[in-house]
Amino acid sequence: MTRRYWNINLEEMLEAGVHFGHGTRKWNPKMAPYISAKRKGIHITNLTRTARFLSEACDLVFDAASRGKQFLIVGTKNKVADSVARAAIKARCHCVNKKWLGGMLTNWSTTETRLHKFRDLRMEQKTGRLNRLPKRDAAVVKRQLSRLQTYLGGIKYMTGLPDIVIIVDQHEEYTALRECITLGIPTICLIDTNCDPDLADISIPANDDAISSIRLILNKLVFAICEGRSSYIRNP
Repeated sequence: MTRRYWNINLEEMLEAGVHFGHGTRKWNPKMAPYISAKRKGIHITNLTRTARFLSEACDLVFDAASRGKQFLIVGTKNKVADSVARAAIKARCHCVNKKWLGGMLTNWSTTETRLHKFRDLRMEQKTGRLNRLPKRDAAVVKRQLSRLQTYLGGIKYMTGLPDIVIIVDQHEEYTALRECITLGIPTICLIDTNCDPDLADISIPANDDAISSIRLILNKLVFAICEGRSSYIRNP
């Protein structure tokens, strides 16, 4: 895998608060190599290491995107949902930003059945067939469609398991991470000072609470994916 320059700036990360970890009482000892200091009861992440692993992650997604691979971004906390959706749209990725349904990947056949149902209902809505149903039946179908849109809207075009999964918060998305590990799907994960750095294929030590920190990390990864996709289009 070729190493590239991704303009990862330590000052920019400082301004985004990427370096702020959790309180010193809430930490995972495995994170010790990624922590540079303690300040006012808070662990401070070593941004040099953050830059290194973020650069590695950018190299990985660029390489995968340049070969036409598919990505899934997972981040379901309310405050990150919009950022995850925007990142997925910009990079033409799939995303889950509302709730991770257990077995979404490990029980792919069931997910696929739900997606087919979702697509069928969307088609009925577009063609006006729902308007021809009795009011009560139409209301039931519309509620079902709304629920499917909430939980599966970000993966409605996914036709198989993703090649790489990007996870915004290890603790919040632990079920998704375990499913990826079970299936052998490579993962890139933001890890705060209370996380286990050994679970993901590439762990990026960073503040997973501040929206500015999450956006910065996602923006770098999205840029690398877009660059890789451009390369794939030019050299299919």
